[in-house]
Amino acid sequence: MTNDETRGGQYADVNGVHLYYEVHGTGGPLVLLHGGLGSGEMFGPVLPALTEHHQVILPDLQGHGRTADVDRPLDVRLMADDVAALVDHLDLGPVDVVGYSLGGGVGLQAAIRHPATVRRLVAACAHIRRDALYPQMLAQQAQVGADAVEFMKQTPMYELYQRVAPHPEDFARLLDKIGASMALDFDFSDGVRGLQVPTLVLAADADMAPPSHYVEVFALLGGGQRDGGWDGSGRPDGGHALAILPGLTHYDLFASPLFAATSLAFLAG
Repeated sequence: MTNDETRGGQYADVNGVHLYYEVHGTGGPLVLLHGGLGSGEMFGPVLPALTEHHQVILPDLQGHGRTADVDRPLDVRLMADDVAALVDHLDLGPVDVVGYSLGGGVGLQAAIRHPATVRRLVAACAHIRRDALYPQMLAQQAQVGADAVEFMKQTPMYELYQRVAPHPEDFARLLDKIGASMALDFDFSDGVRGLQVPTLVLAADADMAPPSHYVEVFALLGGGQRDGGWDGSGRPDGGHALAILPGLTHYDLFASPLFAATSLAFLAG
């Protein structure tokens, strides 16, 4: 392992990826997974709340932040394998996983593919079908690629990448790989339907997909089928839950105190 002098992080070599991660706080282990074109730093506003009762492990996913890209596609399933390998590397045992956007998709796949690794899961802003997105979002995603570098230079994502990435010149490559990933059709309904890990489906009320999609995901987990009952006996088997957070969008939910509080309440359940 080597230390990152700027934030006290370390690297673990897992699945051919030199994976950067940080550890903050003490308590039950919680792996916190960032969104696309971001890094663990994006959770700065909510990290103090999350570390009050948890040891938070903050990885930078493949090609993001301080983790250099490798010669493979950006695929949530492969990145989920990286997360599971990191948990094994750190000898943490079952961990709570909280993922946002891309990280939410990675978290879902970690729970599907490595259920013994995940104790409870919060999947935030993570759609499970490509066609669940609003048509204008699909049109915007189709524009993501190396040609968008000049436009992206005006964004915090570009500034972050230039500041921390091992190879800042690879930003165009990252955009190409993310664009290629978003262009692929997918439907993870079958995997979600078989989830054995207690899962909170969480989204903003003005997210990239309509609230009805996240209700659909909850339904795959047995939610929303009947009255919950005075004693809660009518809640879905498996401990699953749904939260649509008010007054938020896909682009500010990760920094909201509501996101932190709702996630923590579910993890403590």
